[in-house]
Amino acid sequence: MESVFTQSFFLSAGETNAEQEMSLPVLVSKLIDIATAHANSLGIGNPSMASMNAGWVLSRLTIEVDEYPKVNETYVISTWIETFNRHFSERAFKICSSAGKLYGYARSIWMVMDTVKHTNVGLSHLNLSEEYICGEKAPIARQAKHMPIIEADCVAEVAKGALTATHPAFDYRFKYCDLDSYRHVNTIRYVILLLNRFSLEEHDLTFVKRLELSFMHEAKYGMDTKLLRADDDNRILSSFLLCDASDSAPLFFARLFREHRNCIKY
Repeated sequence: MESVFTQSFFLSAGETNAEQEMSLPVLVSKLIDIATAHANSLGIGNPSMASMNAGWVLSRLTIEVDEYPKVNETYVISTWIETFNRHFSERAFKICSSAGKLYGYARSIWMVMDTVKHTNVGLSHLNLSEEYICGEKAPIARQAKHMPIIEADCVAEVAKGALTATHPAFDYRFKYCDLDSYRHVNTIRYVILLLNRFSLEEHDLTFVKRLELSFMHEAKYGMDTKLLRADDDNRILSSFLLCDASDSAPLFFARLFREHRNCIKY
């Protein structure tokens, strides 16, 4: 049994962004992949729950990095379980170069979903052991609480502390390629949706230092949604709220912190 599970990866050109570094959607995908591999190795992965129509789904994800692996580099991701209870499991990640240079950390919260009813079935059916828990904690801050975001021309009474959108609402209908095997929207598609709200120039000048994702309700095929964005005064912190366009029910909340690049060559 490995309480800390580690894998090495080679970053090919097809997995990089326009700045020739690891794209954020690829990093999110790799984190999910290694979490899945570790759970499978412990006998608590999706294959062991297939007979009861259940599987792991991501509830929250926080990533904080100082930089990203570059094209044609080998990088290493380690993952471990920080804690678990009857309802959720908290898992951490460490991203390094093959030589041991630290890129950053991530923390995630997972639940087990009934894949037929799409409800939380809890973790009590799993053979979880305290031996699975690693004592190391990812040294990054926990996520901020969800904040309502209202459109600039909203006249209705709003919740205390609500943010005002600094950009027009972006409308999007989820399509076939946005779905995963659970037939709801794939986590990576949410990340792409956020990144595409910034221009190429903005990505050339800055990189995503920290990403916070928090899922509240499932988004599914054909759903019309509205994405609201509120930037801080320096346009470095952007908060996002994705809502169901039909009833304004919140689907997910995100915060994206950008940092200026030290060297700009584009």
